Amino acid sequence: MENSMVGVFGASGFGREVMPLVRQQHSGINAHFVFVDDNPPSVELNGHPVLTYQQFLKEHSGKKFITIAIADSGVRKMLTDRCVSDGVLIFDVAANNAVLMDAVNIGEGFIISPFVTITSNVKIGKGFHANIYSYVAHDCVVGDFVTFAPYVKCNGNVVIEDHAYIGTGAILKQGRPGKPLVIGKAAVVGMGAVVTKDVPPGVTVVGNPAKPLIR
Repeated sequence: MENSMVGVFGASGFGREVMPLVRQQHSGINAHFVFVDDNPPSVELNGHPVLTYQQFLKEHSGKKFITIAIADSGVRKMLTDRCVSDGVLIFDVAANNAVLMDAVNIGEGFIISPFVTITSNVKIGKGFHANIYSYVAHDCVVGDFVTFAPYVKCNGNVVIEDHAYIGTGAILKQGRPGKPLVIGKAAVVGMGAVVTKDVPPGVTVVGNPAKPLIR
């Protein structure tokens, strides 16, 4: 990344949390760090310029790298596709104190925040976000563009399908070999929920034990 422009796409709360990790991860190189936002809140944020995406593309520099710090998984996928189409390189972010153990396979574009643990024999798709103090235990399979809010406890033998969102402090009960607990595609697990049974695709569950939200 020497002599390159390194962007954090998203100048809201999560983006501001990610930028220090990006600087730390790439300390010692001559790179220009910026925030990128389609609706910039200001021209500068925490000492870094805030550019629109079009400004970011037009800036004269070497290669351009970006990480997508947007919680909404649909928007995250759309922005990832846009950047790839424009030749912007997606990079991974992991805090120095995150712990990844044996046989952990994660797709590109992940952001792993401080104090996250991913144990053994775990497969995770692209665009994964794991916020502070979350963990993924053994023998889990996680799809693309899945989001973990802070303090998510994902125990062993759990399958989480694409675009699922797991809220702050949620607990996913351990499944069994050959019969994992399944969180369906685009399902939402509410804050503090304790999930003991499979969650169907697109369903929001809340409570202890977690049950479908009745609107």
